Amino acid sequence: MDNFFTESHPDPDPQEVNEGAGKLRRFLLEIFQTLLISLVLYFAINAISARIRVQSISMQPTLNERDFVLVNKLAYKISTPRRGDVIVFLPPPDPLGEPYIKRIIGLPGDMIKIDTGRVFVNDVLQKEPYIQAPPIYRGNWVVPERMVFVLGDNRNNSSDSHQWGMVPVENIIGKAEFIYFPLAHWKTLNPTTAEASGP
Repeated sequence: MDNFFTESHPDPDPQEVNEGAGKLRRFLLEIFQTLLISLVLYFAINAISARIRVQSISMQPTLNERDFVLVNKLAYKISTPRRGDVIVFLPPPDPLGEPYIKRIIGLPGDMIKIDTGRVFVNDVLQKEPYIQAPPIYRGNWVVPERMVFVLGDNRNNSSDSHQWGMVPVENIIGKAEFIYFPLAHWKTLNPTTAEASGP
């Protein structure tokens, strides 16, 4: 008579099963927590900052086409605009279109005069080492309350306040802080080193 042997499989240890299930639960919980933290950080960063890509030559030589700029959206919630600030805003001619990026030249109450390639604010000649070339246009403007007067650094190739007027303060998205890409162009946009002079 042949002898038949059957292979026996011991029942799994309940403790090992529980440990395995516990490890899986911890792993899934860690993934969920990581995703949740990432989402919170993403929305928090978007609430206080914006990232834009420069799409024109109007701010050369300060900004080049295809530069990526970080924008501080809280800047003017805790302080007021200053002459020399580079700002991102919704343009009055097309507030539903792409944002513009320009430099603040005049604040509320300022008298702006552009003549013979020079810019005056309240009769004070502005020192502007950041411009591409002196403006070839001329004009006089008074900046109303809750408005700012902006110009591109590439004065003669810029759609700005000298053509279509002032920017309402509520149109300002934020203050451009620095170029973060490409890395070769990385720099801060610091008004203390490139600021219109005068009071």
